[in-house]
Amino acid sequence: MTMPNLLRKMPIAVPFSDAVTWNVSAQFAANWQWDEKDIHELGWALFPRREAALDYFSPDTEVTLLTIRFDGSIEPRDPTRICDVKGKLFRVHPGDVVFSKIDVRNGAIGIAPNDIKNMCVTSEFPVYIVNQDKTDPDYIKLLFRTDAFMKLLNSMISGASGRKRIQPSQLEKAKVPLPSNSAQVKVADYWRTGDVAKNALVLKLESLTRDLGKWMEGQTVDFTQSCKSRFFVAGYEATQQWDMKAGRAAHFLLSNPDFVRLGDYTEECTESVKPWDEPEKKFPVYGVNNKNGVFLNKYQTGNTFNAPYKRIEKNWFFHNPTRANVGSLGKVPQVSNEAITSPEYQVWRLTGGFLPEFMALLIRTDYFLSLVDFNRVGGVKQRMYYSNLADIRLPMVPLKEQQRVAEDYTKLLAEIAEARSDLKLRKLEIEKMILGTTKIEGN
Repeated sequence: MTMPNLLRKMPIAVPFSDAVTWNVSAQFAANWQWDEKDIHELGWALFPRREAALDYFSPDTEVTLLTIRFDGSIEPRDPTRICDVKGKLFRVHPGDVVFSKIDVRNGAIGIAPNDIKNMCVTSEFPVYIVNQDKTDPDYIKLLFRTDAFMKLLNSMISGASGRKRIQPSQLEKAKVPLPSNSAQVKVADYWRTGDVAKNALVLKLESLTRDLGKWMEGQTVDFTQSCKSRFFVAGYEATQQWDMKAGRAAHFLLSNPDFVRLGDYTEECTESVKPWDEPEKKFPVYGVNNKNGVFLNKYQTGNTFNAPYKRIEKNWFFHNPTRANVGSLGKVPQVSNEAITSPEYQVWRLTGGFLPEFMALLIRTDYFLSLVDFNRVGGVKQRMYYSNLADIRLPMVPLKEQQRVAEDYTKLLAEIAEARSDLKLRKLEIEKMILGTTKIEGN
């Protein structure tokens, strides 16, 4: 049986008395292929957690609010004091299930990581404890990512257009397959095998990045003094403005007078595109972050744009001017001729001196981000425009060393891409296991 056939399709007939929410999508139901004894309401394995933050912390305590991405990943926002947040905050513990009432229909549901301190959310993000006697947390995470579960969530939506919510009571009553723990562990282990292989390669990439950063530090005089020390000496005539960051930049330049200016080997790319000139065309819009570098964000139809966007090409670079200091920079991969990015992003390309693959790894290093940090401008929300990036000074790295690093980096990226492709195949198999159309080995 194919996956689409596992969901009821129109035409349908539903007694009015059986309709919980009066819309078409609410009448769809997942047809799990499991014995009735293996189907349970989510509330059977998830218990609500409502711990008010102020019952455990003082108003001046710094807490970390969470962002839940549509892929289920959970990321920290900048730390903030409880007293600076309007409304009540609630604690989240590592391993808790958290979802957004509004965006859960788009996939904003996940499990809290164990490496974020003092996690909190507002009342718009219900929190649940996972009962590990009844379910495996990794199985729950995989269940949340299935197409069938997402369609089930979308059948629960209520509220006005644009602010549609799924309430905790609805999620708790969702009937899903929660078979024996041993069966759940086998499903989770099938995913973990591929995930462990991918993560091992990611760790190798992180090691390669650190090694390059340390090598660059070794080529730099007084790097720690310039970038990290509370005390340094800077020439007054070389200081563009009277603050710590400008002073660090001046000390760095004074200590390394032979370093080259990055702007002498790059140029800004400012060619704009007016997508509305082709109103029916779908344009691939690329973004950048500190996790994935440059990535395909979405396809957007030409008639929905209200400002010109910037054209990008393979081996060009661009960065978010307000988040470059935390790593939101990247190299453009193979893209189509229609590829564009936000007009807010700073787009540039190499003109010589550095190999694109070498530069792609260099901009990931803490070494480079330290240089970005003291080359930013502005007040409260500092930015790094292309002109500021161009003023960064770097040692001229021998071509042979660049080629060695670039080859190792390219090889690792290919291996990671292969591991991610394997995970996609595993996800398809896991979807069938959770639906019940593929037997779980040994179960």
